[in-house]
Amino acid sequence: MIDDTRAKRNVAVLVAAQAFLGAQMPLIFLVGGLAGKSLASNICLATLPISMIVLGSMVAATPVSAIMQRYGRRVGFILGAMGSAAGGAVSAYGLAIASFPVFLIGSFLTGIYMSAQGFYRFAAADTASDDYRPKAISYVMAGGLVSAIIGPQLATATSMSYVVPFVGSYIAVVALNIIGSFLFLFIDIPKPPAPTLNSPKGRTRWELLTTPRIGVAVICAMVSYALMNLVMTSTPLAVVGCGYDQAQAGYIVTGHVLAMFAPSFFTGHLIARFGVEKIMGLGIAILAAAGVVAMQGVELENFYIALILLGLGWNFGFIGATSMLAGAHEPHERGRMQGLNDLLVFGGVTLASLASGGLMNCSGGTAIEGWTAVNMAMVPFLALAGGSLIWLVMRPKDAAA
Repeated sequence: MIDDTRAKRNVAVLVAAQAFLGAQMPLIFLVGGLAGKSLASNICLATLPISMIVLGSMVAATPVSAIMQRYGRRVGFILGAMGSAAGGAVSAYGLAIASFPVFLIGSFLTGIYMSAQGFYRFAAADTASDDYRPKAISYVMAGGLVSAIIGPQLATATSMSYVVPFVGSYIAVVALNIIGSFLFLFIDIPKPPAPTLNSPKGRTRWELLTTPRIGVAVICAMVSYALMNLVMTSTPLAVVGCGYDQAQAGYIVTGHVLAMFAPSFFTGHLIARFGVEKIMGLGIAILAAAGVVAMQGVELENFYIALILLGLGWNFGFIGATSMLAGAHEPHERGRMQGLNDLLVFGGVTLASLASGGLMNCSGGTAIEGWTAVNMAMVPFLALAGGSLIWLVMRPKDAAA
């Protein structure tokens, strides 16, 4: 029997990091668009700060992965926290002097943390056995359940705590990152051995991407994350635009983030029992249901139900894709494949967040028309993910392997 003692210790550290450090993401996603709207000269650029965070994450994905491959997970995770601490400080300064460009620079730096946080799930699998791997990934993602509660509450408590709105929220981001970075002193993941002339070279990036299970895992991860971001980024603007207050938007985002992470306590078990393909397919179907509910009306219950379904669909789709990917490449391919995966995933999320503001604010003349456009935009990407998954399942077993 394989001893997963070390893996369980690492999972405990990563769960704590996901819970504490991860609180900054719902906080920023809740206030970022509203802060951007207060600074931007064009309302269509309101969600650009969120897009800059995701762009920063995309740009940082490959170098952060390479740093982890060479120096270990601990160094990469601390680097991510310090990047976001700097980003929070610059964002606070940009708000204080009412400079949209400075605020965007701070948002971009925050993306370094978002990139590093994306590797928590892979780090959970590093020391885990094959049987424990999906559970380890799932438990770490479940740490976001606590961050889903802390983040929006912290946003509500700090957004008006300073004379300039939202400055207090970004000061809180600085504090979270400085304090939370000490958690990584307790992580115990060996550094990968330095490559030698005799080390296996592994597949090229193109060979990896054209491996069926890897290609489908990347597509489903991209679609799950990008569509979740597309809709979530617009949600505070849609809720406030439809006549509700910021507090209601905060409660809806809290419900959404809870739905993103609460299922993680059993997602790994479901994958182990029913197979990763079925859970990924269920996630895609639930994302489609979220869009259908959102387009039925703009009552509060529509927002709540749609955003809860959106979170649940993301959980099944994204954790399933991560589990499939983690089992489809060799350890010596880890840095190359995981960096490439997150480059593509967050590239898609960047495009989604850029499109979100334009669709929400510049499609028609009302918030309702913008919200409808945002949800209609999900259709072709859901078809892509669903079609690729069906293609993989329908392949002969020897070919799919």
